[in-house]
Amino acid sequence: MPGMDGLELFRRLSERDPDLPVILISGHSDIATAVAAVQRGAYDFLAKPFQPDRLIATAKRALEKRQLVLENRHLRAQAGALLEAGPLLGNSPAIDQLRRTIKQIARLDVDVLIEGETGTGKSLIASMLHDLSERRARAMVTLDCGALPDVLVESELFGHVSGAFAGAHHLRTGRIEQANRSTLFLDEIETMPATVQQKLQRALETRQITPMGGDVPRALDFRTVTASKVDLAALAQQGQFSASLFYRLNGITLHVPPLRERRGDIPMLFMVFIGRAAERLKRAEPALTPAIWRRLKDHDWPGNVRELQQFAETVVLGLDAGGQQNPPIGAAIDLKSQMALYEAALIENALTIAQGDVRCAIAALDLPRKTFYDKVKRLGIDLARFKNGAR
Repeated sequence: MPGMDGLELFRRLSERDPDLPVILISGHSDIATAVAAVQRGAYDFLAKPFQPDRLIATAKRALEKRQLVLENRHLRAQAGALLEAGPLLGNSPAIDQLRRTIKQIARLDVDVLIEGETGTGKSLIASMLHDLSERRARAMVTLDCGALPDVLVESELFGHVSGAFAGAHHLRTGRIEQANRSTLFLDEIETMPATVQQKLQRALETRQITPMGGDVPRALDFRTVTASKVDLAALAQQGQFSASLFYRLNGITLHVPPLRERRGDIPMLFMVFIGRAAERLKRAEPALTPAIWRRLKDHDWPGNVRELQQFAETVVLGLDAGGQQNPPIGAAIDLKSQMALYEAALIENALTIAQGDVRCAIAALDLPRKTFYDKVKRLGIDLARFKNGAR
């Protein structure tokens, strides 16, 4: 080669782009030099003479690697732009339309019903509606109807006076009253007991409540945003949910599409979650393998965005698409240690999504309370780190 040798060309190419796969071809007399170059980052080395099929196969693998690198770079750039669009991430037409609708209705003082499968981001949309509304000066009040026993829902929602029932030693202000001049977000409304549904309907009609055991109604100014993971209209038609309450709740209904209906958003969302998980866990962003990309493209993601977030955390922790630990070279991680890492990642992710609310995390993980705390203690998880969304 006139002007420079192959090693100098490789060095200059690496300076321009360290991820460019370079294949070195050399005679037997230069094998030691070529091997040293491979150790410095060359993709592969072929010694003369070689079969053409071997060169073709090596070049195909190098092209596949290059395509993956370029795709990763493109997605990282898109992920950065995606974050500027707001908290509801995605470029699919359905998400674009949902963002526009949220902006249009956020300032309207009308009740909103959000329907979508588990993990699609209904709580996020409720927060967006509140943050863009005229009521944003006061904190949104949330009640997860599915996380409480039926006997406690009414008390949590309406409050009670002292002596209202056995054990009611003090006055308790309910969530509706706490949401005065603010937004009341009722998650998993489909799980609300029938007796409480009737009382909630009256409260929505009159914008007045009477605490349990009380006899003086209180006029309140609140907006209601509710969320359901099932078709509430179908439940009402089947007699499994109050039809009159349903028609009161659905002033405007927002439908959140599952991930499988917006597959084009999955790679970009994954890159965003990888970046967040790496920052929170104080780890470097991992190289993404073809196996991971196949999982992103082929899996149906029944847990939706929440499942994708958990998968990103397992990847950052060193768990590949098959759930197997990739230990550092020379290190050995037994099955028990691998399972501990995986359990810790799932629990920490549930706590992050719940912003430190242990009850919500326990419900999301579907664990008995004692089992949850036993695992937290055994895995050394600091619950205080997750309070109020702390990282």
